Amino acid sequence: MTELKILEVDGKKISARVTGVGSPIILFHSLLADGTSFDLIVQELRKTHQTIILNLPGFGESEFVGGDLIAIAEHIFKWIEALNLSQNPIFLGNGYGGFIALMIGIRHPEIATRLVLADCGAVFSEPGRAAFKMMSATAKEKSLSAIADVAMRRLFAAEFQEKNPALTAERKKRFLAVDLQTFHGACEALSTLDIREQLYRVKAPVLVLVGEHDEATPPPMSRELNAGLPNSRLVILPGCAHVPQLQAPAQFMAAIKDFIQ
Repeated sequence: MTELKILEVDGKKISARVTGVGSPIILFHSLLADGTSFDLIVQELRKTHQTIILNLPGFGESEFVGGDLIAIAEHIFKWIEALNLSQNPIFLGNGYGGFIALMIGIRHPEIATRLVLADCGAVFSEPGRAAFKMMSATAKEKSLSAIADVAMRRLFAAEFQEKNPALTAERKKRFLAVDLQTFHGACEALSTLDIREQLYRVKAPVLVLVGEHDEATPPPMSRELNAGLPNSRLVILPGCAHVPQLQAPAQFMAAIKDFIQ
């Protein structure tokens, strides 16, 4: 059974789907792929964990709170406190959600027992920063549909898209439903992000994952992230791109299973 849980924090609603029993794990989704991108691993996670699939602010029933990552991290921290969980949760973040999970881990190092950070990092290269600015500018001028193919390429390698046209079409439909102010705010925040000097504050063990073919947050970003964290290890997922839990759920679960026990 899955429950839609909506709480109000500082006058703004935050929603999440909650299912399963056991130690809590909170899932933070990507900017280009909403909470349903975890659906293929939730059935496995819920057997051993209370699985909380968060709608980040500006997604689903969660209300927009601005684009600033610190403000978003603090907002979600208050939400986690309001959940009154039986024990501190594990964080599992993908892409944009990974950056937010990491930001919470930096600012509140006691809150998470472990972090799984899939396809994120601490800073983007100049081409990476430029890509966010380009996507935001193009979407403002022409709409999200003008960058939908670019977004899909950042989610999945071309070969995977060719072999999985239905999944690609479904993900494109969900991308086109992203709230525009949320998208532009996130692009601005990620294009200026640099938290390398703050990584030492993360006290929990971290598993850093990255898809071998990720164009959005390429493997060098995860290598740099892993090197900067005090207690982490890196796993590169062969054949995967930016959303490995959606592209190769069995492979993803095999990579994280022992770490989250």
